[in-house]
This record gives sequence, structure tokens and C-alpha cells, in this order.
Amino acid sequence: MNSKEFIKALDHITEEKGISKDIVFEAMELALATAYKKNFGSKTNVEVKINRETGDIKVYSYYVVVDDFDDGSETTDEEGNIVKIPPEINVDAQILLEDAKEMDPEAKIGDRIVREVTPKDFGRVAAGTAKQVLTQKIREAERAQIMEEFQDKEGEMMMGMLAMEDQKNYYVDLGKSRGILPKSEMIPGEVVKMGSSIRVYITKVEETTKGPLILCSRKHYGFVKRLFETEIPELVDGTIELYAVVREPGIRSKVAVYSNQDNVDPIGACIGEHGSRIANILKELNGEKIDLVRYSENPEEFIQNALSPAKNVTVNILDPMKKEALAIVSDDNLSLAIGKKGSNIKLASRLTKYKIEMKSLAQINEEANK
Repeated sequence: MNSKEFIKALDHITEEKGISKDIVFEAMELALATAYKKNFGSKTNVEVKINRETGDIKVYSYYVVVDDFDDGSETTDEEGNIVKIPPEINVDAQILLEDAKEMDPEAKIGDRIVREVTPKDFGRVAAGTAKQVLTQKIREAERAQIMEEFQDKEGEMMMGMLAMEDQKNYYVDLGKSRGILPKSEMIPGEVVKMGSSIRVYITKVEETTKGPLILCSRKHYGFVKRLFETEIPELVDGTIELYAVVREPGIRSKVAVYSNQDNVDPIGACIGEHGSRIANILKELNGEKIDLVRYSENPEEFIQNALSPAKNVTVNILDPMKKEALAIVSDDNLSLAIGKKGSNIKLASRLTKYKIEMKSLAQINEEANK
């Protein structure tokens, strides 16, 4: 292997892939040590050193000095003291004291003797090994970089491009990696095109044997939360705060907000001038309805607000410990309060964390007259 060409190629690869040269050198040295043992029948402790400047490769063998060959874990020095032999040092990696002294007159029992054993044709072995293992280590380094970049993206929203699809998933190009967007995590009814930009919510980032796994969603309630933070500056600077989000994807979301400043209306801030802010959010949600709910520390008031779009709701807290409440509405508001297939009252219950029983005025009067 031509050392100069190796260094030149290495410089190009590390710059292109954005990885440390030290990572590549260390990987090469480890791989070449393994290759030496395999190709030259060595069982000794072997270490390979690559000159970082010239690319020259040197192979060294390490021997431990013993008074007699021993496949156990101990030997004795000249004074009869027990000397521990490291477990990785087998018989083939031991050298008798008399032989060691020929190499180093000051050698003692337990010392390590190092000698260069670089074969003349090791460049051929090095070239074949370099290509195979270098590719593997670069891939590992790239995976580590991707994990480092994406590990703090869990729970965040990212913009990507729809790169491809199969029967169950879309694959979203997120830059250095691709996220998996299951078709089951799409907003019901939305249609997308390959090559188009798409916002996704990162639900999971996990390192696997095949590389980083990045799972995405557009159905997660966190997707709505991040959309609001993108469109509403007051949510970012803390003027208003988002208390909670609950969602039935493709149908309705309820977003509870409150203001930290008396002169700022949290609902108005979310709607924006001429409805511009909420319109951008609704557009991203494929027409999914959004109920903006004013949060209140008073549970009765909060439940009233949460049952929007129903109006003139009377709420009685039946059991504050069990979080049970009764909501009474006029007959003409009953269907609005319950919602299609019970969606409105279910979302209100999830938002307020109260079990809400719904009754109309007619039902209350009927029960009172019994």
C-alpha cells in the first residue's frame, strides 16, 4: 500500500465525511493487528502503529518475561516473588528471561519486551484490510454523528422531504438521515407527493444495529403543539403558555392556553390578525378543526371552556377527588357538547382530566319531576 496515497485518500475521506482522523487511524491499527495475527499465524500480543504524517505502518509484538513458560496466571521473579501474568498473555506471548536479556540486558521477570515484526509484504495485507474495515468504521462514525445530531430531536418538529415509500411507510429525508413516517401516522385523508416538503414530529430516536431509527408522526398531539409554537411568537417568549393539547387526528384538536399578562388575550394571540396564524396551522392539519380553550384554575370554568363550541354550559363538580363532573346544557346545545361520535366530550374530558357526565335541561327537569 502506497503510504502517501493512503494519507491523501484518508485526508479526502475524513474531510468529506466530517469525521476525526484519529477515529480512522485507530480503527485501521486495530484491524491490521487482527489481520497480522490471521495471516502470519501469530498468537502474541500485537500492536500496529501508523505514522500519522507519513502513513508508514509498523507491526510490533509484545512479550512478557518469565522464568519458565506457564499457561497459568502467575510466575515468579528472580527473588521468588509471585508476578501476575495478564490473562491476555498466553504461552506464545511469553519469553524466557535468558532470551529476553539478549534483547535487553536489563530485562527482569514481568517486564515487557517489544520488537518490530513488520513483514516485507505487509503492504498487500494492509491494502485489502484497509478498504474493508475503513468502510465499516466510517459507517459507524457516521452513525454516531447522526445519533449525536438527532438524539435531542425527540419530541421536536422537523422539516423534511418525502424521499420514497413502501406499502406501510413513507421515508423522509431529514438531511444526514431518513426518518420513517408510518402511513398509519399520517393525518387521515391527507394526500402527499414524493419530493414534496413535509413537516413531521419526531416520536422516537433509537440506535440500532442497522443504524439510527428515527420514527416520525403527523398524528401525534405533539405535532399540533409544535405547530402552535412555530406560528405563535408569544408562546416562544412566554407571554402566553400552552397548558395542554388533546387530539383526535383529522377530526378535532383542543388546545388550552393562558396568558401571563393581563393585557394579552391568549385566544386572540393564537388566532392572529384576520385569523392569519390559526389559518396557517389549519392548513398544515388538512382541515382538522381546532378549539382554542382558555385555561382556568377553576375546574368548573375550565370544563365549560373545554366543551366549546357548546355554549351556556353549567358545570357542577360532583367529586373533586375522583375528578367527576356534571355538565348541563340546553337541548339545542346537546349535540354540539357531545360532538360527532362523542368526540367533543371525550376530548374535553382528556383536556381537563375530569370524567364528564352530560345531561340536557330536559333530562334534568324530567328527573326532577319523578
